[in-house]
Amino acid sequence: MGQRQAATLAHWFGSLAEADRPEIILSSPYLRARRTAEAVRTALNPGYEADVVADERLREREFGIFDRLTSFGIRQRHPELAAARQMMGKFYFRPPGGESWCDVILRLRSVLDTVSLHYSGKRVPIVSHQVVVLCFRYLIERLDEASILSIDAAGDVANCSVTKYGLEQSGAVAALKLERYNLVAPLEQAGAPVTSAPDAKVAAR
Repeated sequence: MGQRQAATLAHWFGSLAEADRPEIILSSPYLRARRTAEAVRTALNPGYEADVVADERLREREFGIFDRLTSFGIRQRHPELAAARQMMGKFYFRPPGGESWCDVILRLRSVLDTVSLHYSGKRVPIVSHQVVVLCFRYLIERLDEASILSIDAAGDVANCSVTKYGLEQSGAVAALKLERYNLVAPLEQAGAPVTSAPDAKVAAR
């Protein structure tokens, strides 16, 4: 299923006009993300160069001691941590050996600096994971905690969905503007299944 989704997304990128195609592809180092990024690169026309660069800062949030546990499992095995998480909130709570959303945001700030410094003016798709996509929205759109958690609660980021920002010019000032969020039309049009891999390791909202 995942391979079919990746192939469908890759075909969609390959069908874009040349002026809209990726020039550099940044990817989480996790295997599924790298395979998706390579599928997109391969789908571009022969002779069209677009390197894939794996970046460890784009990996999914580290869940630490909560890894592979549902919210029920967390309450059963670590009731004191479940209570602390409930009191502090998912945005700031850091499980032992893991990361809070704020930790993810901290590493993504430097990713944005890298894109600005090394890939300015280029079309740069980023192949990553649910919490990373949401944290990028938090940073780029300058959202607050309540706003991004509301977006998270409204629905999961679908596998191989597309979130796109375009550069909007206003006088001498240019800023990234959200154009699409969680777009699954490429999958639906090709009849590929639409699925998600939500914050399942820590399923509580």
